[in-house]
Amino acid sequence: MGKQLSKLSDQLTDFIGSQPLFFVATAPGAGKVNCSPKGMDSLRVLSPNRIIWLNVTGSGNETAAHVLENGRMTLMWCAFSGPPLILRAYGKAKMIQPADPEWDALSDRLPDIPGARQIFDLQIDMVQTSCGMAVPYLDFKEDRNQLREWSAKKSEEELKDYHQKKNAQSLDGLPTGLPTE
Repeated sequence: MGKQLSKLSDQLTDFIGSQPLFFVATAPGAGKVNCSPKGMDSLRVLSPNRIIWLNVTGSGNETAAHVLENGRMTLMWCAFSGPPLILRAYGKAKMIQPADPEWDALSDRLPDIPGARQIFDLQIDMVQTSCGMAVPYLDFKEDRNQLREWSAKKSEEELKDYHQKKNAQSLDGLPTGLPTE
């Protein structure tokens, strides 16, 4: 059954690396809780207590607003094949944007994906496993390419304009920290 750990083991890191999908959950102090599915090979485990993941342009930007407010983040993976397992990594995250000094060093460790707008850097303070025996078996077919294709067709100015229109505030009206210029 489930265990609580202070860091990721090599076995859990391997499990993360084999998953095509993860979920990110964040919440402001008051307001809507957000849980989003993520894929696109956009995550790297840097150490047993540190994970980075690349966030690309989307229809919202709740994670950024919540991280700016309080930094709380949970990442979750579940086995859709093989032995059952659910894994959660809890901790504090910070947001890195392309103009930030850390961007180049961290982005070099991640794939180059059109529309990249932030990197989230999670410092893990607890890892929890649970059984996952109720998670269904699902077959992974392939990644979707629509978001990459949509972003690749946009100029840098068009992406900035979209970010300002659709990604500058959370659903609760909180700022997401995206550059305004």
